[in-house]
Amino acid sequence: MNQNQDLITLEKKLLEKEERLEHEKEKIEKEKEDLSKKKDEYRNKLQKVSGMTESEAKEELLKETETKEAQIIARLIKEKEEEAKKTASKKAQEILVDSMRHGALDYIAEYTVSTIKIADEEIKGRIIGKEGRNIRAFEQATGVDVDLDEEGIIRLSSFDQIRREIARRSLEKLLKDTRFQPFRIEEIVDQTKKEMEKVMLEEGEKIAHEVGVFNLPAELLSIIGRFKFRTSYGQNLVVHTLEETKIGVHIAEEVGVDVNIVRLGCLFHDIGKVVEGDGSHVKLGVELLRRFNIPQSIINCVAEHHEDKPFSAIESVIVYIADAISGARPGARYEDIEEYGKRLKDMEEIAKKYKGVLDAYAFEAGRELRVIINPGRLDDAETIITAQKIREEVSQSLAVPGEVKVTAIREFRAVSSDSSI
Repeated sequence: MNQNQDLITLEKKLLEKEERLEHEKEKIEKEKEDLSKKKDEYRNKLQKVSGMTESEAKEELLKETETKEAQIIARLIKEKEEEAKKTASKKAQEILVDSMRHGALDYIAEYTVSTIKIADEEIKGRIIGKEGRNIRAFEQATGVDVDLDEEGIIRLSSFDQIRREIARRSLEKLLKDTRFQPFRIEEIVDQTKKEMEKVMLEEGEKIAHEVGVFNLPAELLSIIGRFKFRTSYGQNLVVHTLEETKIGVHIAEEVGVDVNIVRLGCLFHDIGKVVEGDGSHVKLGVELLRRFNIPQSIINCVAEHHEDKPFSAIESVIVYIADAISGARPGARYEDIEEYGKRLKDMEEIAKKYKGVLDAYAFEAGRELRVIINPGRLDDAETIITAQKIREEVSQSLAVPGEVKVTAIREFRAVSSDSSI
């Protein structure tokens, strides 16, 4: 009985608690509705006071946030710019100095003189020949001046480096051959001239491999090989190209641009200087590279390295900088040597335009001009008159110190041989 009474009492309490909870729930719901109404009322009041809708208010808040963040970002950027200004100049100096250090070369260029060592002074007698006929034949065939005054050394002098190289190689062959005769000298010199294309190819390969460039066409390598025999304002083109390329590559690596474009741009930048044609070396170089289908980015480096065109990429700027560092440093170039070579070349060209002149060579720093006459075109009297005209024109047209001696050589040869022997 008591147990049933307890259950009834418990049930009654649960019902009362449930009623209270329901009442509380209704009360909370009502309060929520009241809060929602008040929220709407406050929103409407704010919109009336501010004159903005809810979306406009959000937009305004975003703008304020962006403005605040932009000011913070701008301050950070300015701080970084100030820091960069303090360190940029020092960093640039470090890159350039380090790049110039990497550009140091051990390549030695010959400019106007080549030397050949000999073990026996008696060899000089055979080189001179009876009454000097051998040495005259050698100088006439090669166009170089041979100096035998120094003991143990033969000096070959010429402003034209290709000519001098042909003479050096020819003389080395003759020293091994031992047959010092005019006909043999001419034969060896002609043979050596034909071999020079192979020499150019070998030199081109050396230059390209030195800067890390491989698989170029053979014809292009032969053209690069001419750098060995070309100077620009007295600076050998191989020295300049190797130096500039090493500097340019190092700068490119430090800056983080395309190293291969800079490497090839530096290698090719002066290639127009060894190409025959009209126009500047920049124009000739660009035309040549287009014939070989070189990528436009590399051609742009060549076209822009003297600022003939605006820079199209940072690689072009680096080629320009490397060229300036190599060419403009103290002691790199001597303009007088370039003018000297041009003057001697002009002397020879003046002589060659006269009728009956086969060839002409300038010697003794332009004080002597030797002219080879075609004996079938001019007789002795005409040869004398032609030599006089050449001397007068050279003296009037060119600023040559002292008097110019013109030696006209007219030699007639008759060769007969028995083909049965």
